[in-house]
Amino acid sequence: MSLFTGALPLVPPAGTAANQQDKGRNVVALGGGHGLSASLSALRLLTSELTAIVTVADDGGSSGRLRDEYGVLPPGDLRMALSALCDDTDWGRTWRDVMQHRFRPGKGPGGSLDDHATGNLLIVTLWELLGDAVAGLRWAGALLGARGQVLPMSTEPLTIEGDVRVTAPDGTSHLQTIHGQARCAVAGSLEEVRLLPEAAPACVEALSAIELADWVILGPGSWYTSVLPHLLLPEMRQALCHTPAKRLLTMNLATDTKETSGMTAADHLHVLRRYAPDFSVDVVLADPASVPDRPEFEKAAAMIGAEVVLGKVGASGRRPVHDPLRLATAYHDIFGNS
Repeated sequence: MSLFTGALPLVPPAGTAANQQDKGRNVVALGGGHGLSASLSALRLLTSELTAIVTVADDGGSSGRLRDEYGVLPPGDLRMALSALCDDTDWGRTWRDVMQHRFRPGKGPGGSLDDHATGNLLIVTLWELLGDAVAGLRWAGALLGARGQVLPMSTEPLTIEGDVRVTAPDGTSHLQTIHGQARCAVAGSLEEVRLLPEAAPACVEALSAIELADWVILGPGSWYTSVLPHLLLPEMRQALCHTPAKRLLTMNLATDTKETSGMTAADHLHVLRRYAPDFSVDVVLADPASVPDRPEFEKAAAMIGAEVVLGKVGASGRRPVHDPLRLATAYHDIFGNS
């Protein structure tokens, strides 16, 4: 047995499961966290020509620690996207579980591996070996037999900054600026959101994928911290506005969250129009249960040029999560009618 001691090539060897699968429509899905994972779990059933473009502003948990300590992109949302695209074989499922495994606190105080996800450590290892974020993700995808590719929205870590209205004891209110995705995600009602640095470069491969796509899908996901950031990055917003691809917006199942307190489904569309007035959408997909005021929602959708498609895409149960098979059926029908 020989040990490998040389440098890894930037491109993994051909012959992975993703290279051997039947191709379909060229689809790009944008977002982050559990929302993007849900759309990818559905889309991987429809095509292998699939690109996930992931937000890189996370600053909490394992991702935040690795970002602070090593100056790398936060790997957590990238890891989740890769896991959602894993090959549906024993090999793929095993590596998916390895990637998602999280170390529990050890017996000693403050263990260095506490709460780290194995996949985060693997991705950062590949980045250190290769010195290239995109190449590292390609190698991780080859290991999982990923059905598609995963790209960061930017090649440098981003920071989300927001303004939230705070009420003082005397009843007066003022805007308070909060920094970081983790804090913005639980802020309540954000009135202003910014992405720093403002002129950060978009990932070149991500821009190319958007230009070559048949369909671009935005959402579901945390509206201000996973969905909107793609429209706040100037180069990414320009690419999304000018792509010849059809554009589909997938709405969340729950609209009144810790991040969007008091907001309706129509309010979510107004947010996109406010921050990206030139961005138009062909189709908005929503579960009827999440749109109680349908006329108002359809009016808001028309303002961004979209047709509303309502379909049961939520999973059975109390938790507001998308069912991959139902979501895949809805996507299939929408693609077929284009």
